[in-house]
Amino acid sequence: MNPQPTIDAMRTAAQTLRVGDVREQLRALQEVQHAVDAAQAALLVELESSKDYELDGASTLNTWVRNQLRMNSGQANTLVRGAVVARDLPLVGEAAFDGRISAQHVRAFAYGLRHVGLEPMRHHEQLLLGVALEHAPADLFEAVKHLKAVVHPDDLDDAWERGMDKEDFTVDAVPDGWHVTGFLNTITGAKLKTVLDSVSAPRDKDDDRTGPQRRVQGLDDLLDSILANGLPSDKGVRPHLSVFVDADTVAAAAHHVKPTSDDPFTAPDPMPETEPATLAGHGPIGPHLLMYLSCIGDITAFLRQHRDSQQAQILNAGTIKYQPSLLQRRAVLARQQGVCATPGCNHTHLEIHHTIWWSHGGPTDLDLLIGLCVRCHHLHHRGRLHITGNAITGFQFTNHTGRSLRRRRQTTHPQAA
Repeated sequence: MNPQPTIDAMRTAAQTLRVGDVREQLRALQEVQHAVDAAQAALLVELESSKDYELDGASTLNTWVRNQLRMNSGQANTLVRGAVVARDLPLVGEAAFDGRISAQHVRAFAYGLRHVGLEPMRHHEQLLLGVALEHAPADLFEAVKHLKAVVHPDDLDDAWERGMDKEDFTVDAVPDGWHVTGFLNTITGAKLKTVLDSVSAPRDKDDDRTGPQRRVQGLDDLLDSILANGLPSDKGVRPHLSVFVDADTVAAAAHHVKPTSDDPFTAPDPMPETEPATLAGHGPIGPHLLMYLSCIGDITAFLRQHRDSQQAQILNAGTIKYQPSLLQRRAVLARQQGVCATPGCNHTHLEIHHTIWWSHGGPTDLDLLIGLCVRCHHLHHRGRLHITGNAITGFQFTNHTGRSLRRRRQTTHPQAA
């Protein structure tokens, strides 16, 4: 191996580090890194040819790298594959040795040698090297994968079949939510991606939600629609979320998360020891989440008699406590022009909230109903957003520090005659 290119790169970097600005220094160090990686690969090619690694008791080059260079298996594999690239693709090896392409580019060529084959890679070496010289490693990977699809089209169908064999999808309850894991085959995954892209698209140019917020909210909207209309009922009962909770726990939670004092910033009383509410399929939930779910859901009261066994006898069942009517919902949306009532919030997916909570005997009167986006509704039930007043005199909003939130005045422009 001619060490001069690596030595020259080191000298240039040393000089730049003395007199260059930060940008020049970073570029010089990157070029040295490329040169060192290439030199290391070239030396490994020589070591592979000479078999001198056996002098140190190693049976393979990979073993020697792990033992002598103190690398783990993954690092050793990457280094040895880079050496194979330098040996089998001389133009690529030369470009790497000169520092014109990075170690990440070399890894893309190594992927091609393994999955495309030596002869196709040699045949397209000049073209792929041009991509590497002009583009990022990710773009080179895409070019190599495209070549693989052209040379080995049957591999695509094999991959599809392998995907069907290992597909799985689980949704597991964890203390702070749900953990979604799985693997989907090509067709099912494409369907899910299409649906998520559709429901999570920005509503308009003023939609300032983050990508994760839009995806989760879009999925939540879709699930609401499916639960309400898209699943068959079982003898009149549609699938829905169920929360099971004792009346004492509801009362204690309501008192704990919403102090009866006129001052919303008064510290709440300690939560008494009661049986926690249970979200079916998940497990126990806290008082704030219980109050949020009771705000957006229907409530049915059951009179139960506990027995020694875990099951309880149902003695009587009350009527369902309904949410605001459809007409009331539409009236609230029209009053707010479909926008969240919280000052400064422009979200348009709204939930109807009772400003005097159901749990405190609040009536379902139109003047005491307000439309909040999901985020603001959660903030309110977590005690970080406080709302007082009514639709007649106006609602007042304060944050968790007591600072008043006011909506900015809209500038009016004279209309042209």
